[in-house]
Amino acid sequence: MDAKKTQSFIDSVWDESILPTLHEYIKIPNVSPLFDKEWATNGFLDQAVKLAADWVRSRNIPGLEMEIVRLEGRTPLLYIEIPGKSDETILLYGHLDKQPPMLPWADGLDPYKPVVRDGKLYGRGGADDGYAVFGSLTAIEALEKQGLPHGRCVVIIECCEESGSPDLPAYIDHLKDRIGTPSLVVCLDSGCGNYDQFWVTTSLRGMISGNLTVDILTEGVHSGDASGVVPSSFRIMRQLLARLEDMETGKILPKDFYVEIPAERMKQAATAAAVLGTDLYSKFPFVDGMQPVSKNLTELLLNRTWRPQLAITGAEGLPSLATAGNVMRPGTSVKVSLRLPAHMDPDDATVRLKTLLESDPPYGAHVTFTPEQGAVGWDAPPLVPWLEESARVASEMFFGKEVCYMGEGGSIPFMGMLGDRFPRAQFIITGLLGPNSNAHGPNEFLEIQTGKRLTACISRVIFDHYNSGKS
Repeated sequence: MDAKKTQSFIDSVWDESILPTLHEYIKIPNVSPLFDKEWATNGFLDQAVKLAADWVRSRNIPGLEMEIVRLEGRTPLLYIEIPGKSDETILLYGHLDKQPPMLPWADGLDPYKPVVRDGKLYGRGGADDGYAVFGSLTAIEALEKQGLPHGRCVVIIECCEESGSPDLPAYIDHLKDRIGTPSLVVCLDSGCGNYDQFWVTTSLRGMISGNLTVDILTEGVHSGDASGVVPSSFRIMRQLLARLEDMETGKILPKDFYVEIPAERMKQAATAAAVLGTDLYSKFPFVDGMQPVSKNLTELLLNRTWRPQLAITGAEGLPSLATAGNVMRPGTSVKVSLRLPAHMDPDDATVRLKTLLESDPPYGAHVTFTPEQGAVGWDAPPLVPWLEESARVASEMFFGKEVCYMGEGGSIPFMGMLGDRFPRAQFIITGLLGPNSNAHGPNEFLEIQTGKRLTACISRVIFDHYNSGKS
């Protein structure tokens, strides 16, 4: 592989084709079905799929076949197949659905208005991870342009990942004979510790979420009359959450939400922490004087990758400050999001959480926890020598620095499912969600130069897959 030719071709495709298409993609409000109950009728997911499909059709890749697959009642899926010089299969994955806008965005920015500033493309979904279909195909096309061999490639782009990928198992079953048995899986939906090197994700946390509701009255009453007699629903909510989380440290209290962290992952976390330094926490938009949970960098990294953590991501029953009167409210509801370590079954964890929160309610309040979403975590199998060497070479060739390995705190349900179905497959999980890129939040951006370099790294890995003897 000629590194200069590879990067030059990839740069030109990004500049002339990928970025203009991503601009159009960002404009589409194709929010994931969990957040848009009218997705089937408003047509935004179909619009995004058509945009990607039209781009794929425009590429000059010999033998490429593409189909928009539709199963009744499910979100569409883009299936692409490219023949190779061998029958060994590489499965490349991404998604097109988006998180909600999460307003407000900074001045001049908007979730559905593409803006380029300082080498970054701002807009919802560009980095998470609308670029995946374009990057995957361009990595393969870069090999074709140099006449370099590669294995058979299958690209799957789904449209419900941000909802926990509920439709994906049905599609994998439907397409299993066409997919075959991949020996390598490449996923571009993860993160990077910085924009200076090739980052490979070693693990992902699972998660469970749901709505916790505390009801105390059938209607609101005057707080002066009721306070001190009627227990506050907000205070009861605090009591219930204290069963789960230590309010002083944020540590999850029940031991059965933990797993033993593998020794190799502990070692990799220490190495990654040393590489990142205080950037591990300074990347967050802290208010003045705010401090992280700990100054021990390795512990921070393990917290966000291998330990359970709670976030309250929404609330109902609370009037706005401008409209809040002297009323004892009848109830309070919050959305609970509990991140789980790899190797933990989210269904079992959901049952335990529901029991923990609902049992023996304070004062006899009506307490309900309604599960909403679950995702299994994932722990990568050890890299075989050829793939470890390929990642090293790719990072040094296109970033000029060593490859780095790190777990991620988010969830990609597809990985756990594939790990179960293809236990002998190798995995390269990576992505563009680096410092301040703010996936799921306001001001999400894609770091353009990193996107180009990452595409080149994937091209190298696909090339080495063929030459490894695996193909």
